[in-house]
Amino acid sequence: MSSIYKLLILCLLVVFSSEIITAQSGTLTVNEDPKISELLDLKKSLEKENKLTDGYTIQLYYGNLSRANSVIRNYRNRFGEWPATIEYETPNYKVWVGNYTRRIEADRALMEIQKSFPSAFILKPSK
Repeated sequence: MSSIYKLLILCLLVVFSSEIITAQSGTLTVNEDPKISELLDLKKSLEKENKLTDGYTIQLYYGNLSRANSVIRNYRNRFGEWPATIEYETPNYKVWVGNYTRRIEADRALMEIQKSFPSAFILKPSK
């Protein structure tokens, strides 16, 4: 029976000592520079315009500026889900569409776009 008493005393000690032990609490203050939010917004806009990614884009046109403007207007009237930009490479202008991180995404978009722009093709721009 002495082992039962020892066990009972041990259990009582554990119960009473657990009430004495308390967890630590604290607060954390983060001081963030307001420029961080501005930089994140800038990065998002550059990615949207194909300026930062190593992804894929679709080229609709390569040539003079007036025709590039016509092509991009025509594209924007038909498609709104993928952004389009005009890029300049001496002496010609390119109409690029989309900003795809994976090739399969670009392939799916190309299938839709080629219905209206049959000469469109996928490229991986070098920045």
